[in-house]
Amino acid sequence: MFKQKKTIAMLGMVAGMAMAFQGMADSHMGPNHYAVDGANSTVKNIAGDCWSTVGGKAGPQESCGDSVMMEKAMAPEDSDGDGVIDAQDKCPGTRAGAKVDQWGCEIIDNLVIDLTEGEFDFDSATLKPAMEYALDSVARMIKDSPGSESVTITGHTDSIGAADYNQGLSERRAQAARDYLESMGVDGSMLDVRGEGEESPIADNGTNEGRAMNRRIEVHSR
Repeated sequence: MFKQKKTIAMLGMVAGMAMAFQGMADSHMGPNHYAVDGANSTVKNIAGDCWSTVGGKAGPQESCGDSVMMEKAMAPEDSDGDGVIDAQDKCPGTRAGAKVDQWGCEIIDNLVIDLTEGEFDFDSATLKPAMEYALDSVARMIKDSPGSESVTITGHTDSIGAADYNQGLSERRAQAARDYLESMGVDGSMLDVRGEGEESPIADNGTNEGRAMNRRIEVHSR
């Protein structure tokens, strides 16, 4: 009888050791899965260790001593919080809230210029001096910005003439502005041109004054 109890005890001890070794092996082979109770809390033994089990609650679990903090520390760091990790950030220390390009360098935010002063002559894509003066300011802002800007120049016309012709005229107006900015040293790869023809008036096309205001270009950062 005594021998039988001793054998059972030995078997129990061997089984416990096997489970312990299995738990140790699991911890080295990859994320553990832990036994849970009815409240979905991890089950611990008398030593305070979580029980590993196949198909249980997936680790890492901080309550089980897994290296959750280590995994967080290994995540790519973004010291200035601009959304670009330090390993790719060419402009560290960007001011909080600044808009940045893909390399973490600050770019112009909300640049919107509607050139209605010194508007285009009828059926012309030649820039007036007032337009060139405004574009000089745009060129300075782009060149002074540390980032790689993305700027759209949009041309517009009044409603006189065929729509197809006006579409082409609006594109030529936008291109004239792009050519001028490039002549001022702005990288042309930053500039996109498009035309909206007569489709987006800002004033009444029924008056001479309104039509003049609609013969314009717009410059937007994006």
